[in-house]
Amino acid sequence: MLAGLTGTAVLATLSGPALALTEDQAVSYVQSMAADIEKTINSGRSDAQMYKAFEQLLNQYADMDTIARFALGPAARSASSGELSAYTAAFRTYLSKKYGARFREFIGGDIQVQGARKDKRAVIVSARAKPRGQSAVAVDFHVSDRNGKVFNVILEGVNLLTTERTEITSLLDQQGGSISNLTAELKRRS
Repeated sequence: MLAGLTGTAVLATLSGPALALTEDQAVSYVQSMAADIEKTINSGRSDAQMYKAFEQLLNQYADMDTIARFALGPAARSASSGELSAYTAAFRTYLSKKYGARFREFIGGDIQVQGARKDKRAVIVSARAKPRGQSAVAVDFHVSDRNGKVFNVILEGVNLLTTERTEITSLLDQQGGSISNLTAELKRRS
C-alpha cells in the first residue's frame, strides 16, 4: 500500500532538461513535484480526473521512455519502433492508473526532502514520505544528470524500477513474448 503511494510520488518527479544537474536543482524539482502532487490529491477531482492528472504529472516529471524501456527488459532491443511506441504509450497509461489509484490514500500526507547527493549519472534526493495516519518512510528519488527527470525511486530499500521490470516481463511471458499482446493487455488493465 505505502509502496503504491510513494511510487506515485516517485514516478511523478522531475521536469525539464537539465544537464549536469546540481543537488540544489534536484531538490527544487522534487519539492515542486511534491507540491504538484499534493495540489492534485487535494483538488477534490473524481478518480477518472485524478488518473488523467497523474498521467500528465508522469509525462512532465518522470523519464517515462527510459522507465518503459527498462521495464520491458531485453525485449525492448528487438522491438520495432512502432511496437515500442505503442507499448510506451500503453505503459504510461497503465502506470498512471496503477499508482494514481493510491492518490486518495495520500490526502493529508506529505513528502519532506531531507537532502541530496551526487551519484555517477544522477542526483539522489532523499526524502521522507508520510501518508496520512501512517509512519514516515524513506524514499530516494533518482534524478538523471542527463535530462533532469526522475528515472527510479527506492522506497524503504525496494527498487520500484526493478519491481516494474519484474511485473512487465512476467506479463510479457504470459503473452507469449509478444509485445503487441503485452500492449493490448496493458490497455485492458488501464
